Amino acid sequence: MMITLGIIEDQQAIREALCSYLGEQPDIDCVLSVGSVSEFAEQLDGLVAKPTLVLSDIGLPVLSGIEGLALWQQRLPDAAVVMLSIHTDAERVFEALRAGAVGYLDKMTPLPMLAELLRQVAAGGSPMSPSVARHVIRHLWPARQPTDTTLTPREKEIVRGIEDGLSYKLIADRLSVSIDTVRTHIRQIYRKLHVNSKAEIISRSWARSREAG
Repeated sequence: MMITLGIIEDQQAIREALCSYLGEQPDIDCVLSVGSVSEFAEQLDGLVAKPTLVLSDIGLPVLSGIEGLALWQQRLPDAAVVMLSIHTDAERVFEALRAGAVGYLDKMTPLPMLAELLRQVAAGGSPMSPSVARHVIRHLWPARQPTDTTLTPREKEIVRGIEDGLSYKLIADRLSVSIDTVRTHIRQIYRKLHVNSKAEIISRSWARSREAG
């Protein structure tokens, strides 16, 4: 499948390097390479072959690459738009994807990898550079709160009782304490582990077991 590519990048050296390398690929035809959203819009009507894929920087003059997404959805409804940026924070990525981008790539992506990622887009994929994906994953899955290290020895014993499937009464009998004492410890365990049920405690235990294995 031939990819007809349009590039929007305000830094001339980068723009020329992208168009030169990508345009040399046997399955990529760089049909338009400009420095702003307005230039791209102005020259679009004069093209015989319209871009099927747009590679756009975000930090552009006047209109940003993300602001340009609404325009490309109107002017090029069948084209896929991929953002190429030095900004890899999760908030920026989500903003671009919500606006209609199908992929988000780090501007430091090596050219051979960039060409392959664009092929993935043409095949229906939605690629992200590894550095971008890492930021997104960190945003979606924040660093785990300390677990066992925050629990007292007694609280760990109660957690083991829960993992063994014991009721509060049986845990109390095992530890020779009252049910009220067990409930007090359970409330502390929930608070420290940021959970709301015994099932979540057991789920965390299984997750730790898999990681250890």
